[in-house]
Amino acid sequence: MIPLINLKRQFQTVKHEILKEFERVLDSGQYILGPKVKELEKKIAEKLGVRDAVGVANGTDALVLTLEAYGIGKGDEVITTPFTFFASAEAVSRVGATPVFADVDPETYNLDPAKIEERITPATKAVIPVHIFGQPADMDDIMAVAKKHRLLVIEDACQAFGATYNDRPVGSLGDAACFSFFPTKNLGTLGDGGMVTISDSEAAQRVRTLRTHGTSKKYFHDKIGFNSRLDELHAAALLIFLEKIDGWNEQRRKIAGRYREALAEASHLTLPKEKEDRSHIYHLFCIGAKNRREIMQSLEAQQIHTGVYYPCCLHLQDVYASLPYKKGDFPVAESLSETLFAIPMDPFLPSDEQDQIISVLLASGGGE
Repeated sequence: MIPLINLKRQFQTVKHEILKEFERVLDSGQYILGPKVKELEKKIAEKLGVRDAVGVANGTDALVLTLEAYGIGKGDEVITTPFTFFASAEAVSRVGATPVFADVDPETYNLDPAKIEERITPATKAVIPVHIFGQPADMDDIMAVAKKHRLLVIEDACQAFGATYNDRPVGSLGDAACFSFFPTKNLGTLGDGGMVTISDSEAAQRVRTLRTHGTSKKYFHDKIGFNSRLDELHAAALLIFLEKIDGWNEQRRKIAGRYREALAEASHLTLPKEKEDRSHIYHLFCIGAKNRREIMQSLEAQQIHTGVYYPCCLHLQDVYASLPYKKGDFPVAESLSETLFAIPMDPFLPSDEQDQIISVLLASGGGE
């Protein structure tokens, strides 16, 4: 089987470096929020050009703590996309606010800035654009709408570490940004991890306080907080991966370019489009097809793994049945959920496996 992403193959390239760093951490006796976490926070802040980076337990917590740090809660509304992983809306609900959905751009699959303004009410406090699959959202237009209506912008950059928009890195484009280091992310660790990047020093300190049970001094608590701390072992691994990430992202882009060139004339497939003013890091390479099921079955029959991201839009999830949405409200997002599927993508996908994937996809067009 050719997996969707071969984590073993990727991590084997740095196995010996990881083991050496793990041994140093074990010898240090410091395992949570120690010097490796501080070093990682410093290096990520420098790389992204932000004042602060705060390590947390996972990407979902990064979103929850950021919303909490800015005082967003009951009675507030936060606009986000219905075409994303559940955590983007779940975090809004977790702090007691209400997620409000707006449709997406049919080419980038990201929030459509023109649709955001239609959803703003007096209760709206923030917008969470998601840089879906690794391509940045239209941040200039989103920031202009937010500035006009005095809204906070929190980037959900969980799938897009290293992507850029007008030569600026994601994670530095909004008021704050959230990253996930889940293993399958393009910058992932050997378990869970997350990061908040932010240039508001007071808000950054609130996130730091919240991540450790609401305390800025041990055993003295200012708030009801969380237990959301980044482990030293994960930070040690991420420091190694951080040195490799630009190269790994470039390898992803090369593979995506090969897919795009080889499949350009396949009229039965819709390929992802990359806008000229941004760099897509292809956390996932998703293709659209009306006969998605049949094509996926053809690939699986040849031992090529595929995946659907995402089969049910958030506004149609059972948990949000009480919200005023119905099928047909967001036609672009709903169409994507019915047609898109992901094919294998990782920095070390061999050329012969690429050939096999391309061959099956071309043959899946029948007489076209």
